Amino acid sequence: MKLIKWLLALVVTLILLVTVYLTVFFDPNDFKPEIVDAVKKQTGRELVIADDLSWTFFPVIGINLGGVSLSNPEGFTPKAMLEVNKAVAEVALMPLFSQQIEIAELSLDGATINLVTRKNGTSSFDGLSGDNSKKAATPAAETSSNAKLNDINIGGISITNTQINMIDEAKKQTQVFTLKSFTLGEFALEQFAPIAFEFSATMPDMTVSSEGKGELKLSRDFTQLVVNGLKIDTVVEGESIPNKKLETSINLATQIALDKQQLSVDIAQLTAASITAAGKVGVNYATKIPQINADFQVGDIDLDTLLPKTETAAATEQAPAASTPAVEPDLSALKQLDVKLKLTVKSIKVANLSTQNWLMDVGIKNGVLDLTKLNADLYQGKLLVSAQVDARQAVASYQFDKKVTGVQIRPLLKDAADVDLLAGTANFDVKGKGKSLIPEQLKKNLLANGHFDINDGALYGVNIPQMIRSAQAKLKGDLSPETKEERKTDFSSLTGSFSLDNGVATNPDLAMSSPLLRLAGKGTANLLTEALDYRLTTSLVNSLKGQGGSDKDALAGIDIPLAITGTFQKPEYALDTKALLNNQLKEETDKAKEKLKDSLLKKLGGF
Repeated sequence: MKLIKWLLALVVTLILLVTVYLTVFFDPNDFKPEIVDAVKKQTGRELVIADDLSWTFFPVIGINLGGVSLSNPEGFTPKAMLEVNKAVAEVALMPLFSQQIEIAELSLDGATINLVTRKNGTSSFDGLSGDNSKKAATPAAETSSNAKLNDINIGGISITNTQINMIDEAKKQTQVFTLKSFTLGEFALEQFAPIAFEFSATMPDMTVSSEGKGELKLSRDFTQLVVNGLKIDTVVEGESIPNKKLETSINLATQIALDKQQLSVDIAQLTAASITAAGKVGVNYATKIPQINADFQVGDIDLDTLLPKTETAAATEQAPAASTPAVEPDLSALKQLDVKLKLTVKSIKVANLSTQNWLMDVGIKNGVLDLTKLNADLYQGKLLVSAQVDARQAVASYQFDKKVTGVQIRPLLKDAADVDLLAGTANFDVKGKGKSLIPEQLKKNLLANGHFDINDGALYGVNIPQMIRSAQAKLKGDLSPETKEERKTDFSSLTGSFSLDNGVATNPDLAMSSPLLRLAGKGTANLLTEALDYRLTTSLVNSLKGQGGSDKDALAGIDIPLAITGTFQKPEYALDTKALLNNQLKEETDKAKEKLKDSLLKKLGGF
């Protein structure tokens, strides 16, 4: 018992002697000139420590400092790169003898960092790493790697009122990032510790505010960092933001293998506006270009609510007045990505077009975006797409293969383009390639070939049987007013192939059939001007009975010319009555010749 008392007395005496020595013979302020001089030699910057340094002692040993500033390079504004109002570091003394670190408090308050980029490209970071930095780093690294700690305990870390000002003189822009608070609660190895933060940013076109909380744990061998229950709520506001305000919330857990340089994130819930999602992300950052694997499941996406029609219409009206020429989008960032993404989406609505059950596989590597698969339900049918975008050149190139099966074409056209032109069950396939992603250049440079067939449908805006009946009546001299009937032509099938070049789709073999008539011909559709130019012929199978015609129609079997012109929005249909009359006269002449021939043969005894 006496031995223990003597040992305790010895320890206390030792601590008192150290305290007396540090306070009487060792003044940390004596080293301020040496520290300032060393910083000046290493970086060429001015370090100022305005306040006196002060010690704290048992049960912790620490140092308080304040009024610290580090200058920017000469000629920069602001003059200070770093300013610190107050910093406190306190470490428990006794555990150090057992190779244990117990930090009672680490706090930083009122730090301001001014990072300036000048018009000539120089920045606040220039000159901070001197020639001796690499040489000095090696032994330090070796020392830290050889040192072994039995334990680390932190009473708490607090960072408050820290502001980073990023100033770009060339763009005349200043971005302000403020860490209002960051706290780490009582921390020990292999135990979860609470964390929380509050952050805001002010940029030229938006403001961001964010806050979050969760808990983290570090393994005893410093190889595994785990963050659990991290919930982050963010609000983004600005004129360029959909509806000028976007609120997001994310709840996630992450594990970082520090030794293998791998990270995995499990997102339990992500919400942005009315969109909800969940998924997993894995990152291997040990490679030169980090490898990212992601798998997301997304709910309903209604992009129309994020892009109000009023604003979209206003932007459309103002678009022609813009004098700035369109430029190719910069996709150079794709070269720095190695990503594999699997995505499922319950539904997507954009520009009033509705799709469901999206399944997508995307890869990005070496500047090439490869959409290996995209499946979706589309108006009672199926959409299947594969595509590739090659961004290795300044002007990107692309290729695609698209198939649509069993789609109800009328509601699709009405929702997508407000066009009421066709109805029926459509099958469509097209393969294409091109260069440039500027919208107008897309139409001009696209080369494509495809085929379509539409079954059990109707052509809206024209009633071909009525047009034929009206033309037939006029040829007979009947000028009475036409009866009003629905402008629709039913058909059992409408087929054709097409090629696309220089913005013009050429359709050489359009064919339509129905119980009443046949239609065939060719034409073009200009995607740039939306102009239609078709020259077709239609012929009656037998009669127009059931649509106002007689049992045996006089025009049955006669080719009737039909022209389709106008635009996608307003197609115009016209019968060539002159050619119709000529064809009818020719038909009557041929019949008369046949009748005369039969009569002569009878008179000649059947020869």
